[in-house]
This record gives sequence, C-alpha cells and structure tokens, in this order.
Amino acid sequence: MQTNAQRMFITTFYGASGYRGDLQPNTLSFIQAKPVGGLGFDYEITDRIFAKLECNIARVSGDDKYNPKNRARNLSFQSDIYEISLMAEYNLFDLYDYDMTPFFFTGIAYFKFSPFVDLPNGSRAYLKEYSTEGQGFYQGRTPYQLAEWSIPYGFGVQWAITKNIRFAAIMGIRKTNTDYLDDVSTTYVDENLLLQNRGSSAVNLAYKGNLLPYGAPYPAAGTQRGNPNDNDVYYFTGASLRFRVDAKGRKSKTQTRPKKASVDCPKL
Repeated sequence: MQTNAQRMFITTFYGASGYRGDLQPNTLSFIQAKPVGGLGFDYEITDRIFAKLECNIARVSGDDKYNPKNRARNLSFQSDIYEISLMAEYNLFDLYDYDMTPFFFTGIAYFKFSPFVDLPNGSRAYLKEYSTEGQGFYQGRTPYQLAEWSIPYGFGVQWAITKNIRFAAIMGIRKTNTDYLDDVSTTYVDENLLLQNRGSSAVNLAYKGNLLPYGAPYPAAGTQRGNPNDNDVYYFTGASLRFRVDAKGRKSKTQTRPKKASVDCPKL
C-alpha cells in the first residue's frame, strides 16, 4: 500500500517572470524578464491527478521606452510579487507507465505586490503612497489594495527521471483582479490638484514625458493614462524538480522500463 507520505512530492521552481498591462501590452514578452523562484508540495490524488500548494517570489517590471505607442509618457515600474496558490494538475499520461507527459493546471492564488520606481538619488518610491491618479482625494477613486486574488492556469511537460524524481518545464499565467500592478489604470488628474494633495513628487511620478528631449508638459485633467477595462496579468516560465517524500519502498505499477509517450491514448 502506498502511504500518504509516499504520495507527496516536494517541488522547487526557478525561471523568469513577466507581465502584461498598461506598460507592457504584449500578451507574452520577456524583454523585461525578471527572476522567479518557489517551493511547494504536490499530493498525488491519482497517478495522473495532483493537488498542488505552491509559494513563489517574483519581480515584474514595465517601461514605456519599449513601447513606441506610449514612449512619450515615459513611465516605468517594478514590483515584487509574493504568491501562494492552490491548484489541481492533470497529467495526460501516467508517469508510472510512460517516461514523459504533457500536463495542465489551474486553481486560485493570493498575492501581494507594491509597484515602485528607483529614483536617481538612490532612494525608492512606492507609487501607491503618491496617489498618482488621485486615489483617496479625487471623487470616485479609492486607494487600490496591495493584496489581491488571481486565477493561475497553464501547461507544461514532465519527465520521470526516476520513480521518485521528476523534472518539468512549465508555462503559467496569472489573471488578476487588479489593474494597478503597474500603478497605471485610468486618467490623469489635474496637475495642481495632485500637487496640493500629494506634493511635487507625486506630480513628477505621475507623468515623466516632460523629462524627454522635446517632451510635452503634464497632460490636461481627464487625458487617458491607462486602460481601466483590462486588468493586469503576470506570468512565469521555468523548470521544476519534484522529489517524492519518504520514497522508500515505492513500487512502480510495471516491472519494465517506462514506455515512451506517444500519440496513443494511455490505458486507463
């Protein structure tokens, strides 16, 4: 009989992270990729279905200089993401009968973030504190939350290195319920109103186009700054190693070497 411990895998993950939003509109782009790493546990419900608990730490970034459409706005940001997720994974093939399988996963995640920019003087400005779009003093705009939910989903390919060690290549996407991962969402507020309520630093962080050669001055109130109808997305790609806990005595279902995965459907 397989014990609960023998059904558990410790997982490690390392790779690259990216984001899609108002400062990086492409669906997938790793031009500004940052590192991501994580640890977790996989519980083997059946030979092809797993419950997954994962914790990941990542950084994402965006910069208008990479997007000709918004280059004149001259905004940028970075944000560290701390994520915990609970997911289900389905393997197309049984790795006790095959040595490779595609897999798919989805679930729910809770994450924390805080967009920031590093200033020329070496200090760091956390953008929420500056209410760059009038949050907290402009009618109808409340401060955004720095902890939100996301829907993770993705796919990968997994190999059975041994009966107790597995390697996977993974692509995972997180669809969030916030448009402020990058601190950009709606329209510019009046420059003088922002100055009165949050000071000159807030004005300087809300718009940087005037710092460019021949750059335009601060836009008029109501000018579009971002797209409030499209929430931000972040994503990870990388490699995972999975090690079975208390592997002693684990037997494979077959006594022969696992077969190569093929286009044929596996035996149920």
